[in-house]
Amino acid sequence: MRDAAVPQQRQTPDGRVRAHVVAALRDPASLTALAPGELDFTLRVLRRSRLLARIAWQLREQGLLERLPRQAQDALVGALATTEARARLARWELDRLAWALADLPDLPLVAMKGCAYLLAGTPNARGRLFADVDLLVPELRLTEIERQLSAHGWRAAELSPYDDNYYRLWTHELPPLTHAEREVEVDLHHNLVMRTSRFRSDPASLLAAARPVPGTRFQVLAPVDMTLHAIAHLLAGGELDDALRELVDIDNLLRHFGEQMPGFWQAFWPRARQLNLARPAFYGLRYAQLLLGTPVPEALRVAAREAAPGRTVLALMDRLVPRALLPQHPDQHSRRTDLARLLLFIRSHWLRMPPLMLMRHLSYKFYLRHLRRVPPPASNVPQLTDK
Repeated sequence: MRDAAVPQQRQTPDGRVRAHVVAALRDPASLTALAPGELDFTLRVLRRSRLLARIAWQLREQGLLERLPRQAQDALVGALATTEARARLARWELDRLAWALADLPDLPLVAMKGCAYLLAGTPNARGRLFADVDLLVPELRLTEIERQLSAHGWRAAELSPYDDNYYRLWTHELPPLTHAEREVEVDLHHNLVMRTSRFRSDPASLLAAARPVPGTRFQVLAPVDMTLHAIAHLLAGGELDDALRELVDIDNLLRHFGEQMPGFWQAFWPRARQLNLARPAFYGLRYAQLLLGTPVPEALRVAAREAAPGRTVLALMDRLVPRALLPQHPDQHSRRTDLARLLLFIRSHWLRMPPLMLMRHLSYKFYLRHLRRVPPPASNVPQLTDK
């Protein structure tokens, strides 16, 4: 990995808030030194980034909550209560899924992302705002699983034939499922990234290395695979709504497994190459280290250089990624940030689809949105160009 400093932003109000947020993520105690106005802005940004409860948990563990103003304490404690309630819902949904799939005892059910962190007890599960349940299952059994869940009350969102085919033929997952009595979304994956992605991995290898969670029906990805999935989701998926939280996940997983799992660092790069995720892994290590100070062994940094892009592309990414990942000032819109996110969004689509397929897909979506004047999907319907 080529060493380079991320370009420093001018000390505009936007730049100061970003600096305070990064400082809080590196050391939550820094919040206690902020003036009331700066603290308010920083907590607002952390809430928008879905990291407020994560910071609250760390402050509580360090005995620092009481050093903040009462209003800040109330906001942080409230965020913790919300995430604890969402975690209970996630656990209950996992329980119901295990019940619904009890007739398929040989079916591997590998929890991913938030639920995997919850089941594995990794640090980034603490204070996490859970939104859905993600499972990795064998592709050949998707129809069987969907039929079983449908019989027990799960329903897919209403989609057009084109969008339904988009999921089933191109992506790495089925259309999201939601139970009629609950609002927790269930996503059934058969791979880490889209079928057409340049970074498609071998799902059989992921399933074979998965580890059971004692006392449950579920498994989780192996430590290196779990970390690489977090990296791929951020840097090969193109979803930037929760970009900062995704980067915090990467940082927390690298720190946790690097300290707790013997051989983690030695296995990381060979596994990244085996899973065809070397380039995303290079970027994940680079920006976790540059933005959050993640400790990465020198040997791994040297090995990762083989996947580095050319100097021009790397310099451009060093300008775009920090601006796109870090949140904006809550009251001041940034056109530069919008541009950075747009360019990375375009890049993600270029990586996910061959050119002709991408042109056909985007042309069709443009036709629906602008020529037929079809309104954007409701908030509970997936926006497929962002998947």
